[in-house]
Amino acid sequence: MPSLKDLKTQIASVGSTRKITSAMKMVAASKLRRSQEKAEAARPYSSRLEEMLLSLASS
Repeated sequence: MPSLKDLKTQIASVGSTRKITSAMKMVAASKLRRSQEKAEAARPYSSRLEEMLLSLASS
């Protein structure tokens, strides 16, 4: 059976891992939101480019 010190160390380790995981989730969410905003901002340009290419292809 593990000693009390071992259990306390393991509990602290799990808590530390939980904090790191939470921080990583927040960073990932921020990066995803930023990527989505950039993709949304590029939508008018891609729509216009598609129109131009279709126009060129049909002529």
